[in-house]
Amino acid sequence: MRNLIAFISKYSFFFLFLILEVFAFYLLFRNNNFQRAIFLNSTNKLSGSIYKSYSELTDYLDLRQVNQNLAEENSRLRENQLNAYQRLFGENIMINDTIYKRKYFYTQARVINNSINKQNNYLTLNIGSSNGIEKGMGVIGPEGVVGVVKNVSTHFSSVLSVLHRSSKISARLKNTNYFGSMQWSGDNYREGMLLDIPNHVDIAIGDSVETSGYSSTFPEGTLLGIIKNVEKPEGENFYDITITFINDFKHLTHVYVVKNNYQLEQQSLESESEVKYD
Repeated sequence: MRNLIAFISKYSFFFLFLILEVFAFYLLFRNNNFQRAIFLNSTNKLSGSIYKSYSELTDYLDLRQVNQNLAEENSRLRENQLNAYQRLFGENIMINDTIYKRKYFYTQARVINNSINKQNNYLTLNIGSSNGIEKGMGVIGPEGVVGVVKNVSTHFSSVLSVLHRSSKISARLKNTNYFGSMQWSGDNYREGMLLDIPNHVDIAIGDSVETSGYSSTFPEGTLLGIIKNVEKPEGENFYDITITFINDFKHLTHVYVVKNNYQLEQQSLESESEVKYD
């Protein structure tokens, strides 16, 4: 306390000058409209700049929660799309029955590890068996197909990425419905190959490639990529087609794990048929 009194006493004239200066400015701005207007405009501009910077900072800090909320909302929207349902009884000509039963469920997940520069690439998700995730479920991103769940632990799951040499996805041309399979070329993480498309089919660069629906893993019509290049090898019956993946695998953060309620039933029937008639 003694030091504080000594400090004020030592600089008393300086503090008096500041007080008088503030009082002088107060009288100036109070009694002169022009100076008061300039002062108010300046303070408004300064306070507006401060508020803007503060708002931008809080918006940036809230991005993680915003992304989480958007991912959850997208998951709900995907579950309400028509291709997530299947007709329960089909159409009845007399009463035009259009009852549907949900076929696909979507679980939102976050990518916590990802590789794109290997021959065989995987992703790790922050959800596992405790969240209902099982081996063989499909994984899609904000735009289209990402991969298939390979291994599952209690709290995590490993996904065999589309960028894996063993990955083959049943695909079709959106415009013509001709189907084949999509596979990674092994070089560029943005490009893959569409195989087994007959060379008599009309194809144009820019055409969309989507899931065929023949697999029980992904809903029919989920985007895979866009045709980038088409070649017609001499003496061959099929095109060489290069596609650009719809997903940028280098920037994946949020994905959705797809559960097909009828997957086991379909696979069981198909396996039984192969064993019985092969």
